Amino acid sequence: MSKFWSEAARRCKPYVPGEQINRTDIIKLNTNENPYPPSPKVIQEIQRETDRKLNLYPSPTADKLREDIASFYQLSKENIFVGNGSDEILAFSFVAFFDTDKKIRYPAISYSFYPVYADLFGIPAEEVPLHEDFTLPVKDFFQAEGGVIFPNPNAPTSVYLGLDSVKEILESNPDQIVIVDEAYIDFAEASATSLINTYENLLVIQTMSKSRSLAGLRVGFAMGQPELIEGLVRIKDSFNSYTLDRLAIAGAEAAIRDVDYFKDTTNKIIMTREWTVSEMKKRGYSVLPSQTNFIFATHPDQRADRLYANLKENGILVRHFKSKPIENYIRITIGTDEQMQKLLRTLDSLTASS
Repeated sequence: MSKFWSEAARRCKPYVPGEQINRTDIIKLNTNENPYPPSPKVIQEIQRETDRKLNLYPSPTADKLREDIASFYQLSKENIFVGNGSDEILAFSFVAFFDTDKKIRYPAISYSFYPVYADLFGIPAEEVPLHEDFTLPVKDFFQAEGGVIFPNPNAPTSVYLGLDSVKEILESNPDQIVIVDEAYIDFAEASATSLINTYENLLVIQTMSKSRSLAGLRVGFAMGQPELIEGLVRIKDSFNSYTLDRLAIAGAEAAIRDVDYFKDTTNKIIMTREWTVSEMKKRGYSVLPSQTNFIFATHPDQRADRLYANLKENGILVRHFKSKPIENYIRITIGTDEQMQKLLRTLDSLTASS
């Protein structure tokens, strides 16, 4: 710890991402990436953009991309904010909407960037324990002093909260913002975007990393009423007016427009997820009800840390969290059918050798 560090640098505990191992023989099922490549139209547009004006700054407002996103969600451009991945937008949101003298609430088992941002920006927070079945205790998010943020579906548990419950949280916090982090919503029942025109306190944040296969481009977006979007713009432009480069904008525009490809690959992942859950249960695993592109599983006779290590030795990466009460679960990203078949064969061989 350097004597030159600020107090913020001293107190923060940085987020630890999933392992990134650059080996072609590894099956990566640990960071919830899409196993399918992006739409061919994305590659075409990026290639076209490289021949255009890379010597010039990109649009600071990315109006065409915002229009495309608005069209997809039946909103207006003024309802849309875009940024360098949803993590950046989450960070901007903590600064734009949460105060340092009012306690916010988020689930105790949740996206682990939330406590990082709370510590970094000096925002007091209350972690709300989940029910024993890992569902969200809706009433515990009522009348939050400083606002509410939660993923839906939740991560790492994969459990989805219905829109009626989301409405309850919104209506019980009329004077505080409710941020719904929908990184995995395209694999779930329904998005809270349908509520945006009804609730002025709702901000929905999504990403193109998961369902649109653009984890490498870093494009995220937020949706809410114009006053909320203006708050995000004020924070963004106080850091960096050009958060999205030309290639990211071009690729994201193509991805949001290619609806057929998006639906096809998303449906493939959902079908593979349901098959994988069924096969895991046949092998004695308990799997939480998933509406994401991953599953959260445990086995009564196998320690999750050993299972994680044994899979890694066999060339398969999954995610293990050491914190209670999820220390005996592993999170498994849904890959291609072939990758999931290899996972199951490996699990069978590990069981046979134990």
